Amino acid sequence: MPSKLKKTVEATSAALLLALFLTFLLQIVSRYLLDDPLGWTLELSLMLWIWIVFWGNAFIVHDRQHVRFDLIYQASPGRIRRWFALVSALVIALSMALSLYPTWDYISFVQIQKSASLRIPYSTVFSVYLIFLVAVALSYACRAWLLIRGIDPDTTSR
Repeated sequence: MPSKLKKTVEATSAALLLALFLTFLLQIVSRYLLDDPLGWTLELSLMLWIWIVFWGNAFIVHDRQHVRFDLIYQASPGRIRRWFALVSALVIALSMALSLYPTWDYISFVQIQKSASLRIPYSTVFSVYLIFLVAVALSYACRAWLLIRGIDPDTTSR
């Protein structure tokens, strides 16, 4: 990912996290100090959390940073490892790509519904999942392409 784009993605994540933190603080102050809880703060916190999780996993968390159960993979010789990596990359890319249409269909369906307090369309809330699907599908398709060409994506610089 180009440096400027990476900084923008990370800044967006940081802004989302800051907004979540400030919303959470406002919720604590209004509930416990002012004894007048604000209903919309919980709703906004949940929406921001959804965006932080999927945005971060789409663009910031790399393949090597995920939890893996790779005892068999690590014990296998290099050629078998490459096949494992290729098959898993293709399965992940294909499954994400296949779920694009149903996800789009659902997001289109919920566009008429809005959140209770803030009146934010659910299509806006859940659209980050579509971004996540596209990013992960493209990432693993690129990973598969590199493996097919004989390049180990785990050893290339990021």
